[in-house]
Amino acid sequence: MNTYDFFAPTRVLFGPGQLHQLHTLPMPGKKAMIVTSNGQSTIRNGSLETTKNELTQAGCAFALFNQVSANPLKETVEQGAQFARDNQCDFVVALGGGSVKDAAKNMAMLAPQPTNDLWDFVFTENGKKQNIKNPVLPWIAITTSAGTGSEVDAAGVITNPETKEKIGVGGFEGMFATYAIVDPELMKTVPPKFTAYQGFDALFHSLEGYISNRHNPMADMVQRAAIENIGAYLPRAVADGSDMEARTAVAFANTMSGYSMDVSACTSEHSMEHAMSAYHPSLPHGAGLIMISVEYFTYWINRHVCDERFIDMAKFLGKTDASDPMDFITALKALQKACGVDDLKMSDYGIEKSEALTLAKNARATMGGLFLCDPAEMPEADCAGIYERSWK
Repeated sequence: MNTYDFFAPTRVLFGPGQLHQLHTLPMPGKKAMIVTSNGQSTIRNGSLETTKNELTQAGCAFALFNQVSANPLKETVEQGAQFARDNQCDFVVALGGGSVKDAAKNMAMLAPQPTNDLWDFVFTENGKKQNIKNPVLPWIAITTSAGTGSEVDAAGVITNPETKEKIGVGGFEGMFATYAIVDPELMKTVPPKFTAYQGFDALFHSLEGYISNRHNPMADMVQRAAIENIGAYLPRAVADGSDMEARTAVAFANTMSGYSMDVSACTSEHSMEHAMSAYHPSLPHGAGLIMISVEYFTYWINRHVCDERFIDMAKFLGKTDASDPMDFITALKALQKACGVDDLKMSDYGIEKSEALTLAKNARATMGGLFLCDPAEMPEADCAGIYERSWK
């Protein structure tokens, strides 16, 4: 494809120390709802106190909603939207990783609506497929991890435990962040294991986009930048969280992979992982992607649907002498080993091999749109087979 439609209106402040510039920006409201996780990381690393100080300097009041979990839940988004109403907040500040940003942007969408049921605005069999009635509250993304690129896109992944759906929600007009602050100094305290999981999430956004049937010259550019930076710098960031050169490169790759989703698309690998963590919520998203990645990409290589693109990606990952599509798998395995995530097991998170077909059906039912972005059609049995071969 040589055409594309690229709309990403968020103003991005990128680089070490950029959080301290927040107060210099024109604020989109008078009172912020600060959204954080239900953990202590933003307190320990000082980013919450800095954000409060920056908002105060900007002349804004704030209220804190600190209830977001990993794999954020429908109920949490609804609670946050009601909190914004109750506290008369007119904009949202998301301080955290992908889960916080995904939840916060949907709180900003839901708060002004006449209903507080998030699934009214979900376009699946269990959703009511409604469009929003009122404008979305403005929101600001302050990212503390490098994984999802959620600071520059307009949808967020939310889990509904009752329906076993983990899907992208949103995408309505006005859901892009007003500002995104990508400050690698806020990422120094992310533990090595989660640095790796998050980095591979960003990597897979771009790897999937590069082989998708939505690929185009603009997408190729941002995806190549993401893949090269992660290949070169993620092992360093995992080994030494205070390595600011590595943290900055991985943070840049993360945002580029966010742009990849704006101008291209992920493929069915992401749908498949969402099914895994919908049924097993303790599974970190990036870990699940790593578990199925080798078999997933080997499947497409064996289909010979985009051989040259796999050779390209092997070179982007640093295997400069690549000449065969399977060289990409060699490079991918080497990167996983260098980051210490080459031995992850589905069984450690309670996933049974017998679930393969159930997961395959869920992946297509809840996020079937990404299957349409695959380089060729993937039958349901083939999808189940990837889970089975990945299981250990």
